[in-house]
Amino acid sequence: MKTATGTRENIRVIEEYQSRGLRVEVLEYEKLLGISNPSMAQQVYFMEQQHIRVRQIALYLNNEKVTIEKGSMSYFQGDIKMVSGVTIGNALGRFVRGAVTGEQTAQPEYSGTGLLVLEPSFKHFLVLELADRESIIIDDGMFYCSQGSVTVQTISQRTISSAIAGGESFFQQQLTGPGIVILESMVPMAEIDMIDLYNDTLKVDGNFAVLRSSSLDFTVERSAKTLIGSAVSGEGLVNVYRGTGQVWLAPTIKVYKTLETAQMMGLTSTKSMDMNTSQS
Repeated sequence: MKTATGTRENIRVIEEYQSRGLRVEVLEYEKLLGISNPSMAQQVYFMEQQHIRVRQIALYLNNEKVTIEKGSMSYFQGDIKMVSGVTIGNALGRFVRGAVTGEQTAQPEYSGTGLLVLEPSFKHFLVLELADRESIIIDDGMFYCSQGSVTVQTISQRTISSAIAGGESFFQQQLTGPGIVILESMVPMAEIDMIDLYNDTLKVDGNFAVLRSSSLDFTVERSAKTLIGSAVSGEGLVNVYRGTGQVWLAPTIKVYKTLETAQMMGLTSTKSMDMNTSQS
C-alpha cells in the first residue's frame, strides 16, 4: 500500500499509533516551499521559527472503520467505502436532534482497507486511545476522527445555568471506547496539564478544561462560601470537577485568543487586554 508521505521530501511522520485494524500517522510539513509572495514569505518564516507547521492525519485501514468530522477528508486510496451514517430509520431522529443541539445530522464513516488522508491544518492533533467503556467529554469543536469501535454522541449539561455560568456549551460530545480518538486543538500536548483526581475536587477559574472523564461530576459554584469572600478573593464563579477521573487543562488557550483578538483589532500590544479566563 502507498504511504501518506509518498514522494514528498518535506514531510515527516512525527507520531504513530496502532489499534487493531487502524494505524494512525501524524504528519508534519517541515517547510512550505511554494511561497512566491515576498510579504507572505516573511510571515511564513516567522511562523516556522515559532514551530507553526502544517500537519495532517493519515489513517491506514485494514478491514476497519473510522468516523471523521464532516469536511475533513482530503483523499483516500484502496478498497474504502464512504457511508453517511444516516438510514431511513434514524434520519428523522438525527435531524430533530441536530436542530436542537447544532450537531451535524451525519458524520461521514469510511470502512474497508486502504489509506485515508485528512485535510491539512495549522492546529495540533491530540491522539489518545480509550479503553473498553472508558468515556470522556470533550470541548466543543475538538472532535476530528475516531475508530469505528468508539461511540460518539451528543450529551447535555445537567442544567442550562451551569453551561452559561461555566462558559461552556450546553451540548457537548461524549466519546466512549474502546478505540483511538483524534482531537483537533488550539494548543499542543506540551501545554496541556493532565490532572488525575481520586475522590478529589478540582476548581478552575475559567473555561480552559478541554477534556474530562465522564465519571466526574461537573458544577459551577462560587469560589468562596459567601459573596463577601468571593469579592475579597477577586474570583466569582468557578468550574468544579468532583470524583475520580482526569481533567485536561489548557490555560494558554485564553492567551492565544487574546493575541488573535489584538491582531484583528490592529493592536501592537495586549497590555490593556484582559487575560483572565474567568467568565465572572
